Amino acid sequence: MGAHWRFDAIGTTWDIETDTDLPDDAQEATRRLIDEFDREWSRFRPDSLVSQLARGAGVVDAPADTVELLTMYQQLSDATGGSVNPLVGDSLAALGYDGQVSLTVGVPHAAPADWQTMLAWTGESLALSRPATIDIGAMGKGKLVDLTIQTLAAWTEGDVTVDASGDLATRGAPIRVGLEHPYDTSRAIGVITVQNEALCASATNRRAWGDGLHHVLDARTGQPVRTVAATWAVAPDAVTADAITTALFFEGGPELAHAWDVQWVRMLTNGQVEFSPRCPAQLFT
Repeated sequence: MGAHWRFDAIGTTWDIETDTDLPDDAQEATRRLIDEFDREWSRFRPDSLVSQLARGAGVVDAPADTVELLTMYQQLSDATGGSVNPLVGDSLAALGYDGQVSLTVGVPHAAPADWQTMLAWTGESLALSRPATIDIGAMGKGKLVDLTIQTLAAWTEGDVTVDASGDLATRGAPIRVGLEHPYDTSRAIGVITVQNEALCASATNRRAWGDGLHHVLDARTGQPVRTVAATWAVAPDAVTADAITTALFFEGGPELAHAWDVQWVRMLTNGQVEFSPRCPAQLFT
């Protein structure tokens, strides 16, 4: 590809590659899109809708993608026996991954098991019956990657790759991507070619701190997952791939991936590598 644009947003590095340089208008539209999504869904911004609900706002105007994201959360929660839960934000904060990223570790606690009765949503409103912190980390970045590549379509009809540090979507020419080893980032456990689709990854060596703590929690206990080290998923869009990378950390994840026709790879903490029957990855282990 001919042009590369790198910038930092929502706490991570973004790389966008296109055939030609993007005009200033395209870059400004992308930044506005990301900032708007962040102002709606970030639990790290005191001015976000999520933070308002956590402080007890009760009801806020629903972001445009509310129904899609929370309906997917229902499906993830059901498939994993409650291990995935959009009200896991306070559980993450209890371990130090709070709004200030203090990394001050407290007592682990489970997310509300009754989240589907606490949290109500329509296309117009998002409501909590009691204060809690929404965290859409299971699929939010993937959704934002999809929105970004859709936005850029107004300025370029050629090849585009949007990579938000592990959540990647492509349009046009195929690209070959390494699957980073979670215990040795200088190595890959395999490679995969993606074209006009998305590849998302999640690993416990990213956003890790303290004595073996990381960002992938079992919502039923508030404790980090200990059996899976990394996951990868390929789907037509990044929100779906991102959701499956989260589901694969738990029992029920492979079954949900099969139901959604998503191909995947995961590496367990004992070094074993598992993959879906039609997985297109070339694995080295």
